[in-house]
Amino acid sequence: MKRVLVVAGALLLSVGVGVAQQDPVKDAQNVMKANGKNLGGVLSPMFKGEKPYDQAAVDTALTQLEDTAKKLPTLFPASVKDAKWEGDYAPSPKIWEDKAGFDAKVASFTKVVAEAKAKIKDLDSLKANFPGIGKECGACHETYRLKKG
Repeated sequence: MKRVLVVAGALLLSVGVGVAQQDPVKDAQNVMKANGKNLGGVLSPMFKGEKPYDQAAVDTALTQLEDTAKKLPTLFPASVKDAKWEGDYAPSPKIWEDKAGFDAKVASFTKVVAEAKAKIKDLDSLKANFPGIGKECGACHETYRLKKG
């Protein structure tokens, strides 16, 4: 009986280790998907006049983007460089090859988001500040994200 419990425990431990190794990838993907939802599903439609301006939704979206900006330096550890990434996009090897450049892009995104969060208080200020967020997000993707397929 003890032998069965030891074998079962070892199997569960090995499954747990495999799942734990995938967590950084899933975490990064979930954070980036949340960014996409906040930029493309919340802020952009208000910016374009497709949805009415909603300060609470703007504040929530900007807070999430700010949280992401703080997490970005840790979302792509070397351990995930060769990991399997689901979906249409994957991080470019340039993240690890040009760490200083990636860190500079992250710092720029962080600054733009923080400034926008402090300034956006109505539709006019959203219209003035939203393009900068999109520009910084896109600039990083041009270099540090790959479209698969």
